[in-house]
Amino acid sequence: MTVRGYVLIESDVGKAKSVGEAVKALTHPDAKVLSVDTVTGPFDVIVQLEADDLDRLGNCITDGIQRVEGVQRTTTCLAVKLG
Repeated sequence: MTVRGYVLIESDVGKAKSVGEAVKALTHPDAKVLSVDTVTGPFDVIVQLEADDLDRLGNCITDGIQRVEGVQRTTTCLAVKLG
């Protein structure tokens, strides 16, 4: 079963565009980047990821996204199917 998550990124001031571009170009063996959007509000970039399991999703976040220059903090929201 695949796991899908949304990674909400806070970037350094003035770095939202470069963070978004770097994450969009990110390739990681554990997860696939489905979409990347720069947004307004408390977060600067929102990334949608998909992986085979939660561990792989976490590896992509910690070994990939959090290592992108300009990423200050991430918050991950897991997608669930209710009902």
